[in-house]
Amino acid sequence: MAELGEKTLHSQVIYRGKILNLRVDRVLLPNGTEGLREVVEHAGAVAVVALTEEGEVVMVRQYRYAVGRHLLEIPAGKLEEGEDPLQCAKRELAEETGYTARRWEPLLSFYSTPGFSSEKMHLFLARGLERGGQAPDEDEFLQVVKVPLAEALGMLWRGEICDAKSAAGLLAASWLLAREGRQEDHPPLP
Repeated sequence: MAELGEKTLHSQVIYRGKILNLRVDRVLLPNGTEGLREVVEHAGAVAVVALTEEGEVVMVRQYRYAVGRHLLEIPAGKLEEGEDPLQCAKRELAEETGYTARRWEPLLSFYSTPGFSSEKMHLFLARGLERGGQAPDEDEFLQVVKVPLAEALGMLWRGEICDAKSAAGLLAASWLLAREGRQEDHPPLP
């Protein structure tokens, strides 16, 4: 197999922000020519599929400026530098929804958009929920919505839930729950 890596020749950060940095790199391509790579540097994030005893997913509705519309999403948030993903997930669930959970299970970790971003997302399933006080960040305006898991999956297929972390989280949680109920129907988890 041919070498597919790229070597950084020069790197320049052109923007430093609160949640991301943007840099432009000049790279040496595998065929010996040079190219440019625009990279969004992101510390990583977590997202939580919080499931009630009644089989409802605790979600948040919020306005997303970048896409110009309200989205229904699973709770999520950015990792602080050096923060453990599970601790971040617990913090974000409590802040955004007011819920805490007695049982936590990792679902998936994935790069959200590796073509231009370093963001790695960690997904968790939270069960054994207990209601507490919501405490969103001062610039977060959220409405907590509980949706039966089967209905949330239908909303996903109809395009009513349309962000990547929610899609991945709902599908992974559904697969895991089905595996728990009918283990022989699903391949083993990696």
